[in-house]
Amino acid sequence: MAIKIVVTNVMVSDQTTAYHFYTEILGFQVKNDIQMGEARWLTVVSPLAPDGPELLLEPMGHGPLVEAAQAWQSALRENGIPAAMFGVDDVDAEYTRITALGHAFEAPPQSAGPVRYARIHDGCGNLIQITQFLK
Repeated sequence: MAIKIVVTNVMVSDQTTAYHFYTEILGFQVKNDIQMGEARWLTVVSPLAPDGPELLLEPMGHGPLVEAAQAWQSALRENGIPAAMFGVDDVDAEYTRITALGHAFEAPPQSAGPVRYARIHDGCGNLIQITQFLK
């Protein structure tokens, strides 16, 4: 038996802000955008794998979950742990491209062992890492 990732999520404080960041800044494509009451089932995918794993931009507005989600996001951020990590071919080129769009990174790209990475805030409480695996 094999198992695969179908959908994973990132908790977001505002789905409209998340939509903008994950599609217009990072370049993901919308897979699903279905209104479900006050929130949406909003998933994005890599343009390189449109039938691959989906990232659910999960709204935090579900009663007691808001406080738990905010505490989780804060703990991750305060400890420098990204909520999600996405692979890129050239982290320096992505840094330049995204910075030109007016979105600031936490710091310029850095190297650590077999990877080069940069971290950016998504505007919804999450620290996101883009990573290039060095050869």
